[in-house]
Amino acid sequence: MRGKRSMGIILPPSKGKLEPCRDEKGEVIQGSIAEKTKVSLNGTELGMIIKGEDMTKPVLLVMGGGPGIPEYFLDVVAPSGLEKEFVVCFWDYRGTGLSYDSDVKPEDMTTDQYLTDAVTVTNYLRERFQQDKIYILGHSFGTYLSIQLVAQYPEYYQAYIAMGQMTDDVEREKMDYDYLIQYYESKGNDKMLKKLEKYAYTEKDGIEWVNSWYGSGLRDMAQHDAGVGTMRDMKSVISGIVFPSLRITSYTPKERIQLWKGKIASNQFAVNKEINYFHAKREVPSIQISIYFFAGKYDYTCAYPLQKEYFEQLQAPKKKFYTFENSAHSPLFEEPEKAMQIIRKDIL
Repeated sequence: MRGKRSMGIILPPSKGKLEPCRDEKGEVIQGSIAEKTKVSLNGTELGMIIKGEDMTKPVLLVMGGGPGIPEYFLDVVAPSGLEKEFVVCFWDYRGTGLSYDSDVKPEDMTTDQYLTDAVTVTNYLRERFQQDKIYILGHSFGTYLSIQLVAQYPEYYQAYIAMGQMTDDVEREKMDYDYLIQYYESKGNDKMLKKLEKYAYTEKDGIEWVNSWYGSGLRDMAQHDAGVGTMRDMKSVISGIVFPSLRITSYTPKERIQLWKGKIASNQFAVNKEINYFHAKREVPSIQISIYFFAGKYDYTCAYPLQKEYFEQLQAPKKKFYTFENSAHSPLFEEPEKAMQIIRKDIL
């Protein structure tokens, strides 16, 4: 009995049904939507969650981080309010989350495959909700895909919201490392400094060093301890992401287990190697739609200074850069009131 009780605490039972959109009286809002659905592409099903208080509102495709951890999970932990202004699609990438498939081959999971999938999901949303153009929001890894999507297919998108825009893997990780060294020096934490010194780099070090540092486990632990990781006040990946994701009742217990199977599998996906060679300034110097940067002042997962630098040289018909003074890597979920005010007044 003890084993079953413990499993119930870690993986609380649920049928994985979404809570409908409700008004202030707790009644289901007429004309709202809250569903889990899938779209097929060459025999593979791509899963997603769609929520919105009004199905006639603009559609927003959310391209989450990872790849592996569904963005919808963050919206449950720290509600953003996006569903009040959009019909929001939280899409789980191929092989992960609601799109988990144990037969996915890591070598097939290329950038091109992700972009092909994203176009399929985009067109599904455009057709279903009868909108010629939709909005797109990229977060972290999702910005790597989104910036390429809007550059290649501007006719599909109204505007792009970039949260934690990826720019240059080597430079961002060196900047992250330097910040952590300075932070722990200021704290007089010699124990942590000794651990970090094992990953010291030279100016000539590149992708090989990045992969060593990125995969060390120390990086994520130190980032969150220093308040420059996923969220400013999230001090641990285990308590902030792993445990809450296993308790999210919008997913069945089986789907929650598959979530982490997909996350682990995604570490070997080809896209993770390809992203090492991506240089935003060189590869996407301009786009043809409006772009809005949401950047946390304390974001060193995607290095705030590099986001600002890329923004300044990026050519676009309209662009704005917003600094979130109390945020790290996820300003939409850390300062939702400010983010939603920007969305209502400037973007919509």
